[in-house]
Amino acid sequence: MSILRFAAVNADGLLADLDLPPAAYRALLKLRALSEAGGRITIDQATIGELLGLSRPSVNAALRTLELAKLVKKVRNGVYQINPMLAGYNSSEDAVAAVAAMPTSERLDTRGFVESYHRAVAAYQDQLAQQRQKRAAQAAAKKAADAKRRGSLHAVG
Repeated sequence: MSILRFAAVNADGLLADLDLPPAAYRALLKLRALSEAGGRITIDQATIGELLGLSRPSVNAALRTLELAKLVKKVRNGVYQINPMLAGYNSSEDAVAAVAAMPTSERLDTRGFVESYHRAVAAYQDQLAQQRQKRAAQAAAKKAADAKRRGSLHAVG
């Protein structure tokens, strides 16, 4: 693979402002290092985990964080696309053309981008909490139904 020398933006300040979890930051750097020109990479979560010394659930959480931040997009299982503003390119012309072709909603330099990321993370955390509550309520209902059923059984002698 050739060394990619051009990026559309200097992302260091942006990434610092996002305050990504360490696993997500490490996953992003590894994906960028292994990606082809334009930011496409074919790699599965198990391989990312092996490369970074992370468990599969940790990799999954890291990739979810990167998706919420619009830094990486899952194309399909095992195929990811780094945001064109962070991807490496073979020429500065390719970098400029890729960013020009981006939808405004995916740009990282829009006003309020960092706040938007933090809102997305908060909404995702709320969604996870609701799912946990729902599972707990279902488990409690099942336990109550089992106890009621056991209470109605009579010993046959």
